[in-house]
Amino acid sequence: MTEPVILVEKEDQIATVTLNRPKAMNALSGELISAIADAFADLKKDRSVGVVILTGAGRAFSAGVDLKELAAGKNRNETRPDDDYLDNHLSTPLLNFDRPIIGAINGVAITGGFELAIACDILIASTQARFADTHARVGILPGAQLSQKLSRVIGIYRAKEISLTGNFITATQAENWGLVNRVVEPDELMPTCRSLAKDILTCPGDMVRAYKKLIDDGFHMAYGDGIALELKTTREHIQSVKPEIIAGRREGILERGRKQKD
Repeated sequence: MTEPVILVEKEDQIATVTLNRPKAMNALSGELISAIADAFADLKKDRSVGVVILTGAGRAFSAGVDLKELAAGKNRNETRPDDDYLDNHLSTPLLNFDRPIIGAINGVAITGGFELAIACDILIASTQARFADTHARVGILPGAQLSQKLSRVIGIYRAKEISLTGNFITATQAENWGLVNRVVEPDELMPTCRSLAKDILTCPGDMVRAYKKLIDDGFHMAYGDGIALELKTTREHIQSVKPEIIAGRREGILERGRKQKD
């Protein structure tokens, strides 16, 4: 029996999505891109899931779009010029997902795999992770925010170094440049991600979704427009906040602070 190209496991409100083409270094074939879209569409409908962890099977997170398919004209995802391009791009299902996605970067994340990684909300990297943008070397341009988001995350000069050379950067360098949240040993990668997911799940789900949306919407705006968006959103939200709910949560926050201090 043929192995599925994507695996989805759910436990304790956490869904783990694994790209499952290890022999091909999880290269993004047309089949896998479609499977990613289907998986996230299904998870979006499942309100029991509060956090998603995205990772890769084997030694790679993803080596990027399957170049064998691309060269044969089979995988049109990176080259299609029609109007529905953005609606069909490999990272769109992640960008449209309304709950946090933790990227567990277990190995190389190259070009399309890099795009998939930065579409996540939080990145935890294994010491074996490496990142590269080889769009220029392959002869295609990115279409999933890589040319714009990377420079905003790590700075325009560092982004140009990565994208115009096609060189790899290590997990440690990615951490130093602010690309990933932290770097851990390979056997600590999934436990660290699950621990972080559980921390997120201790917050009210509706607030996590609203805050994620506020951050993402503001990120695409000029700073002043982002501040205006925050004020407008907060004014609308505060109308529904009940003092007794805040009072009830305050003690829980204080208790959590005492435990973390210890």
